[in-house]
Amino acid sequence: MRAAILLLALLATPAILPTSRAEDAPAAPDSTRSLIAAAPDSSHAGEHLEVPPPPFSEGIFPCSSCHADLEVNRTRRVLTEAHTDIVLKHDERHRWCLDCHDPVERDSLHLASGDRIPFDQSYRLCGQCHGEKYRDWNAGVHGRRTGQWNGHKQYLLCVHCHNPHQPRFRPLAPKPPPEPPKRPE
Repeated sequence: MRAAILLLALLATPAILPTSRAEDAPAAPDSTRSLIAAAPDSSHAGEHLEVPPPPFSEGIFPCSSCHADLEVNRTRRVLTEAHTDIVLKHDERHRWCLDCHDPVERDSLHLASGDRIPFDQSYRLCGQCHGEKYRDWNAGVHGRRTGQWNGHKQYLLCVHCHNPHQPRFRPLAPKPPPEPPKRPE
């Protein structure tokens, strides 16, 4: 009897095959559909998550305030006139400034596809190389996210915790253990 019920349940459930398409799937109930619509999904290129502004160093943004009249120099080189305080330790053998910063529209970043994105969507840029961290960040497992599990959320950008030019955390000195609570006298 149990096997017959299981077989009927399997036959009544639409098959989800690798070739199935989302439009072929049965519509979700209204209550589920609203939750799906409210949940941010960073896999959509047009989506925009709520994040606080990036932590720019004072006096360097907007970039166009200095770069507007400068000719674009795509030559990989050590910077000697400006930004000399930036030391790239982020796959520096293969990466350089203009791999992330847009050479024409300096107040933007750009993806590997060439699509320009604002600095407050830098998570999309980081996610191109750091897919597992991006997936975990989007799910709320990596980094800090506030809000309700099925509603409004606010994310921190990668750059709120990681320096994009040197993302690895510096070693931290361990803190002393907490003192045990004392009994009132």
